[in-house]
Amino acid sequence: MQGVKTMEYILIRHMRNFLKFIFWVVLSLTVSLSVLSCGEKDIPPHNTDQNDPSGDEPKPGDGDKPGDGDKPGDGDNPGENPETAEIKQLEAWLENIQLKNGLLTSVESGNNVSLYDNALAALAFIATGHYDRAEAILDYFNSRVKSELCNGTGGYYQFRSVNGVPSGNRWLGDNAWLLIAINNYAAKVDPDRYSTMQKELDGWIRSLQDTDGGLWGGTDGAKVIAKNTEGMIDAYSAVCGYDDFHKNLLSHLRTKRYDNRDGLLVSWPGNKYKYALDNHSWGYCTFEDFPTSVLDKASMYLNTQKTTVGGITVTGFAPDIDRDIVWLEGTGQMVVAYQKAGDKANADKYLAEMKKTLIPSQRYDNCCGLPYSSNPGTTYGSSQLWTGADTNICVSSTTWYIFALLGFDPMEVTYSRGTPAADKFWL
Repeated sequence: MQGVKTMEYILIRHMRNFLKFIFWVVLSLTVSLSVLSCGEKDIPPHNTDQNDPSGDEPKPGDGDKPGDGDKPGDGDNPGENPETAEIKQLEAWLENIQLKNGLLTSVESGNNVSLYDNALAALAFIATGHYDRAEAILDYFNSRVKSELCNGTGGYYQFRSVNGVPSGNRWLGDNAWLLIAINNYAAKVDPDRYSTMQKELDGWIRSLQDTDGGLWGGTDGAKVIAKNTEGMIDAYSAVCGYDDFHKNLLSHLRTKRYDNRDGLLVSWPGNKYKYALDNHSWGYCTFEDFPTSVLDKASMYLNTQKTTVGGITVTGFAPDIDRDIVWLEGTGQMVVAYQKAGDKANADKYLAEMKKTLIPSQRYDNCCGLPYSSNPGTTYGSSQLWTGADTNICVSSTTWYIFALLGFDPMEVTYSRGTPAADKFWL
């Protein structure tokens, strides 16, 4: 039985990265440049001989932009704030990999499209005021409410091709992040444009609640995916307000996924990998009055590595206690959490560490971003990262870096929900 449970948890926590390994088989060539900061230095010529999506698939690049966002180099004048110029180059990279259908591939010159990554990209465009870019992403999914979201077991698929052919499972967390993006758009731009999709996603997430208050992790064909803490945090943040759904979910987390002695949310009960970094940062940003001690205890994941690109020493957070990589997406999540907590010293410290890992685009001028990790290693648990995780610019790390630069917390929009003190088991 222990072997079965172990395999179940591996499938839950690692499916995203395992599928990325399968789907990201066409990746850009390994970056060999030593230039790491592209906001303040000139980017030298680079190799543009990259693999493109094959066949008649839409390709990223000039002329394929659905909106009129800033173009690389706009505003790059000598008197410009270096941080502003850096954000423009980061956003220009996102714009360049956006396809004609509105979607973004997960990495430069990649073939895989991730629901989670596109939700993050929409949030980045919302945060920077490029609403047309966000709308191109959200319109794509809005046009598939009936055919996909409300079809079969419900929910959007986790992955799809650049042509939009879906694959993978229908994960709770990924769908919750799409709803978080819609919530931010509704609060900042237009509350009505995506109201139908917003309502249907809310309903689908609620439908996954079990009798014990926990949420199934989504669906794998006709089967439900086992419960996982990360997805439940995402869902709590995504579903607005406070009612029995939230109350029962908190009850489940209190009894099944919380260690009272350590004061931490549990990711993998009874295992070496009991705790996971994102439960610290996202838990703090989601639950009202969550103690700042959860951020202090994230020190268990701190480590220092040398980056594959450039061999620069960088310190940041790993996804778990193996501490064999600096997980740049997760480090960005921690910066946002520190900012929320008013811990400017730590926020600035790890933001500066992330900046060290910036790499120039191999395909687009005046564009840069961050890879997924500092070096080869493992993701949560013992699963190996995919080839290129440490050398190719990816959407997830780049968007969380943008959020950190802007001081933008995607979960803030639903944070204040009036949770009764009696239900705040962490107090």
